Amino acid sequence: MSNTANRRLGGRPTRTESNRKRPLHSPAPVYNGVGSSYEDKDNDFVCPICFEVIEEAHMTKCGHSFCFKCITKSLVESNRCPKCNFFIDKSDQIFPNFSLNELILKHRQRQEEKRPKLGPLNAQQGSNFVDLLGSHDKWELSEVNFVLEFLVNKKRRLEMDSQFAQNQILREFLEQAKRKKQEQLNELQKQLHVLEEDTNRTEELLSKQRITYSNIFPDKNVEENGTSPSTSTNVSLCVNADNDSSNTEASQDGFNGSKYSGRHQWLNSTIASRKKKLYNHYNDLESCYFNIRQSQFEPSESSSVDLLGKFKDCLTKFTKYSSIQPLATLSYATDIYNSSSIVSSIEFDRDNEFFAIAGVTRKIKVFEYATVIQDAVDIHYPVTEMLCNSKISCISWNAYHKGILASSDYEGNVTLWDAFTGSVSRIFQEHQKRCWSIDFNKMDPKLLASGSDDAKVKLWSTNMNQSVTCIEAKANVCCVKFNPSKVYNITFGSADHCVHYYDLRYPKKALNVFKGHKKAVSYTKFLNSEEIVSASTDSQLKLWNVNKPNCLRTFTGHINEKNFVGLTANDDYIACGSENNSLSVYYKGLSKQLLAFKFDTIRSVLESDKREEDSNEFVSAVAWRTGSNVCVAANSQGTIKILELV
Repeated sequence: MSNTANRRLGGRPTRTESNRKRPLHSPAPVYNGVGSSYEDKDNDFVCPICFEVIEEAHMTKCGHSFCFKCITKSLVESNRCPKCNFFIDKSDQIFPNFSLNELILKHRQRQEEKRPKLGPLNAQQGSNFVDLLGSHDKWELSEVNFVLEFLVNKKRRLEMDSQFAQNQILREFLEQAKRKKQEQLNELQKQLHVLEEDTNRTEELLSKQRITYSNIFPDKNVEENGTSPSTSTNVSLCVNADNDSSNTEASQDGFNGSKYSGRHQWLNSTIASRKKKLYNHYNDLESCYFNIRQSQFEPSESSSVDLLGKFKDCLTKFTKYSSIQPLATLSYATDIYNSSSIVSSIEFDRDNEFFAIAGVTRKIKVFEYATVIQDAVDIHYPVTEMLCNSKISCISWNAYHKGILASSDYEGNVTLWDAFTGSVSRIFQEHQKRCWSIDFNKMDPKLLASGSDDAKVKLWSTNMNQSVTCIEAKANVCCVKFNPSKVYNITFGSADHCVHYYDLRYPKKALNVFKGHKKAVSYTKFLNSEEIVSASTDSQLKLWNVNKPNCLRTFTGHINEKNFVGLTANDDYIACGSENNSLSVYYKGLSKQLLAFKFDTIRSVLESDKREEDSNEFVSAVAWRTGSNVCVAANSQGTIKILELV
């Protein structure tokens, strides 16, 4: 058979014919990464029709593989195999060659890995380039000069581009730094403008007060300070305020025989004490000042006075108290050496006449505040004592019906008491696990709420036997508290590290979820109808606004990592316990601890040498006497102290 006939039948051309068609030294063309040599064309990865790497390999009945598009088109024109000329009936099918497809995919991946990547020349590539230039022995001088000029120009261009890019980046940095500093300068100028206005306004107020004071209480010392009496000053503003003190001091002389020197000494001492606190907490106070004034850096005179007055109130409250002194001491435990005497809850009644104490001894003790304060002895007897069937976790007084008290316990029970008679009026038993918290609604005296380890907040009515509403939480509920001014709003903290705020009319979805604590939220209290303070075992207190998702302030200074240490709030002051057996007091406008009171450590005579027992003591419950500077706190040893801020 001739070579021509062999080609027509799809046979392979002979070596003589192949060599005749292609010169021996001509480079073989490349098709899709595969050479066109005889060996490459014989590769199973190449389609015999298009001579490229097979796409979607399909196999004929005779066993040859082709591209799906190529074999489909070929069979339309002819019913024979392009490789072996085998007759293929139109009823016969072609089949996908899965094994070959996988091999082709791996082949392409290897080819991709071998392909050189673009980038700067490395040492090996540079050496190859030099070898390439050196391989041409018949270079003319003009050709060498041309290459050198080209390379020098290329080098200069690259150097200039590099310098230009570096200068561009430098300019960008300088412009950004200049913008930042200009913004800071503008901010400082605004702040200085406000400070100057407020300073001038305060100086005017002080000047008027000195003149008014010198007119009402003539004193040589005042006149020497340059504040001479002025008949044009309206002195009636201070007459009523200082009337009582002037009557008292008018009958007294100072130690040096000069009237009012005692008043001057008290004033100087007070100012010195407050100055010391001011400088110790200057950074916090500065932040508080500009937070109040940032709403209007160039306000009108009336609004400016209001904002300045707001900060003055904040500063006054912060510097008002300098220490904590005990007024009385009580004991919750029957045995002072009993280690199981933890007080879990303290609450004052609606009129602040009685306060109740409850804890793990299963007893609720009610004391009369006035009697405890007046008694000179440290042995105080409760007005009423109620015995429960389980350890008590929380108590709450009814805000309308005097003497009605609710308690929650470790068995999950919610109990209503008549504190005057010490009798149980109703028991709710729907919680499946320990109930941590209980609270009466301040607006609706029949409504109370409880939170439990069963991840539920239940709402109860005093005149119904079953719960009226249930809020499903995702984790254990540790505390629950009603909004003091809104009947339908409630907040609770849980083991999911969040504070949840709900509208009871829509219990399926929270109005807001406050995130920021790192551990379980153990307490939530309302400072007012808009602000919530929360405590967590991450040793932090956080302040929230019910209408804003972000934390307003974080309070640090106490220790709380594993126990319930108590939390209470009153008139912008916050008090909480600490695991170093002390009480911590904060002011809501500042992040750092304001005051602290250390409890006396109670040691057993038999275990006086064991210091580990001291470290286990912690303040477990705390409560403000509403509207006053008195706070009641108790620790894990059952010691209760009535404390006063002075």
